[in-house]
Amino acid sequence: MTRIKSLTVLLLAGAGLAGAAQAAPHAPAAKLTMAQARAIALKAAPGKLISGEYENEDGGWRYSFDIQQRGHIQEIGVDANSGKIVENKSEGRVDKDAETKGR
Repeated sequence: MTRIKSLTVLLLAGAGLAGAAQAAPHAPAAKLTMAQARAIALKAAPGKLISGEYENEDGGWRYSFDIQQRGHIQEIGVDANSGKIVENKSEGRVDKDAETKGR
């Protein structure tokens, strides 16, 4: 998945999101907070939150979360203004986005 002007929020093992998200240089203010979007994502896909970010994808700003579920990573995208789920897909056993970022 292509990520443009994304802000990655690192997670501490077992501690949830580490710190508050800071706005990217040209990121508009979102109506939802990261915490509100995270709650929506975890309701849609219960599991252990691995990562979260505020990103511009396909011309719209959203929060994107990778959630570890039984045997796979589920990616949930939450519209930053409406709170609507805009993506809900399995990424397989490992986070493919994290693998490509590490190269």
